[in-house]
Amino acid sequence: MPLNIPNLLTWLRILLIPIFVGILYLPSHFIGSSTADLVAMLIFVLAAATDWLDGYLARALNQTSAFGAFLDPVADKLMVAAALIVLVELNRVNAVVAVIIIGREIAISALREWMAKIGESRSVAVSMVGKVKTTFQMIAIPFLLYADVVWPGINSLDVGFWLIWAAAILTLVSMVYYMKMALPRALDRIEKTGVKPD
Repeated sequence: MPLNIPNLLTWLRILLIPIFVGILYLPSHFIGSSTADLVAMLIFVLAAATDWLDGYLARALNQTSAFGAFLDPVADKLMVAAALIVLVELNRVNAVVAVIIIGREIAISALREWMAKIGESRSVAVSMVGKVKTTFQMIAIPFLLYADVVWPGINSLDVGFWLIWAAAILTLVSMVYYMKMALPRALDRIEKTGVKPD
């Protein structure tokens, strides 16, 4: 495992997950609920910022690695899944939305593993719709964590509600896109080589 700055930032993102989750479960006499929401939101934003920063530094410092390429999306998925599960429990996100987003991540991860095994990983490379979906998620979750007024007459929960539903819809669109791109190539490769997933 190469210990470089980008990978350390990715590990930091993973370590921040239990911290921002734990903040929301601290006793109310220890920290007020509105303060807990604000701190959790700021930690999540910091973690999300490291996602951009570690990728930038990996390219700028020429410190890209196979381990980093594996760990980075794992950290992203863990961060989003943890946030959504907590938000469902806090009744700030519909469970259907969480199932759609988390279920899609599991399904596409499995699809990518299969496609890599048969030498067709390029067919499930990250698409623009996937990037837009991720952007909506990463903007929606801080609004939902904050849970307070962001502008006179505008509550962050209302903003987050629409953004996370938009993310869920884009999640389904991106899943269909990946399936449409991958399955014909997978079936063709299986027919030619006889290689099948375990």
